[in-house]
Amino acid sequence: MAGLNKVVGSYEEALAGLSNDMTVMVGGFGLCGIPEGLIGQMVKTGVTGLTAISNNAGVDDFGLGLLLKTRQIDTMIASYVGENATFEQQMLSGVLNVILTPQGTLAEKIRAGGAGIPAFFTATGYGTPVADGKETREIDGRHYVLEPALTADFALVRAWKADTMGNLVFRKTAANFNPMMATAGKITVVEAEHIVEPGELDPDHIHTPGIYVNRVIQGTFEKRIEQRTVKASA
Repeated sequence: MAGLNKVVGSYEEALAGLSNDMTVMVGGFGLCGIPEGLIGQMVKTGVTGLTAISNNAGVDDFGLGLLLKTRQIDTMIASYVGENATFEQQMLSGVLNVILTPQGTLAEKIRAGGAGIPAFFTATGYGTPVADGKETREIDGRHYVLEPALTADFALVRAWKADTMGNLVFRKTAANFNPMMATAGKITVVEAEHIVEPGELDPDHIHTPGIYVNRVIQGTFEKRIEQRTVKASA
């Protein structure tokens, strides 16, 4: 079983093979559940021309915002601009190609890619610019849009717990896009809060089986608050 150990000892090893013009899926919702160490390593590599698939792009100075700041991302496939002023500016100026996708559709496109389903019909977006250039069909009196699935060269995800064989457990809302992205990358790299030995995870509680995972690295995380709101003093 030692040959199934997927733990790597450095971020350089974790992202070995990442190169210019690749497509990268990055888990997270805002700053919740993002693989921040792997994102930081992408910045260090200097790779350019990336297509990034993520719900949004973090904030200006953290998460995917770092890759936007260094202009390493050419195309963002995302569901909203969110709290990132750099993202907004680059989109409006035409510097960044942005493919805005309804959030549920984005999730299903990734899930379908991981399941080997090339495309699916959804009613979401019919009659809007989302449907421009896409096949539409009427089924049982309702109109649908054909949405192609999404896959990536690399899927970078964050897990709460991983065992050395790559079985994953996600914690609460930090799961968000991570479980589906873990299945849709040619190479899936997991940054985990805790790494345990095989058998320590309850099989009934595993969210993603290790067959989908190629590499696991122990991460250290900064617990940022995206929008700090405090009660005014009396």
